[in-house]
Amino acid sequence: MNNGLKAVILAAGKGTRMNSDLPKVIHKCDGHPMVHYVIEAAKDAGARDVCVIVGYKALETKNAIYDVVDYRIQREQLGTGHAVKCASDFIGTEGDVIVLCGDTPLIKGETLARLVELHKKLANGVTVLSAVVEDSTGYGRIVRDEQNGFVKIVEQKDATEEEKQIKEINSGMYIFNAEALAASLDLLDNNNAAGEYYLTDTIALIKKIGLRVSAMSLTGEDVNDIMGVNTQEQLKKAEEIMIARKNNG
Repeated sequence: MNNGLKAVILAAGKGTRMNSDLPKVIHKCDGHPMVHYVIEAAKDAGARDVCVIVGYKALETKNAIYDVVDYRIQREQLGTGHAVKCASDFIGTEGDVIVLCGDTPLIKGETLARLVELHKKLANGVTVLSAVVEDSTGYGRIVRDEQNGFVKIVEQKDATEEEKQIKEINSGMYIFNAEALAASLDLLDNNNAAGEYYLTDTIALIKKIGLRVSAMSLTGEDVNDIMGVNTQEQLKKAEEIMIARKNNG
């Protein structure tokens, strides 16, 4: 029984740091497009329906994906919140929706299944996948209270000196109650330095309306699950990890 679980995968960006004309998510990692592994992980975690948000060279991305998925187009790159909003009709208001990034080929279905399980058990409005890393520079930090409860995500540029010392980072992967997500997307604005609609802002909005928010933290080897690929060097590293995992059974 699926319990209305869907997945939305963000795959609209060009990925300029890859130094390639290919859309970033279709660069191959161990023989398959990066986004394939993300689709596979979502389905392994129980998502029956998967929607990939395409943008840059949309047709090329679609042609490279051989999995059965839906598509929505983000014609202008106006931020992660805007990308998810492009799939509003797909998301609907029932069940839960996992939001993933198309450039994280190491994410495992079992990790997402644990995230789904925790989300349902706590009846959360949203559950964030986080990780504890040695060097958190550049990432959004997970701020917790004295009871270890989730307070907020603070971006690097907005973080105080104290917050910059936090080692727990936001992976950019979440599971939302669909109704809460739909309501918060309608309230998003782009009053920030970049003029973009940030998906992370929906989390504060969901917390504000009184729904519970938690973060499930990965540690140790599992931290590799959230590794995003932005450069050819990072792609090579991801491929090495992927091959090592296969060899270790």
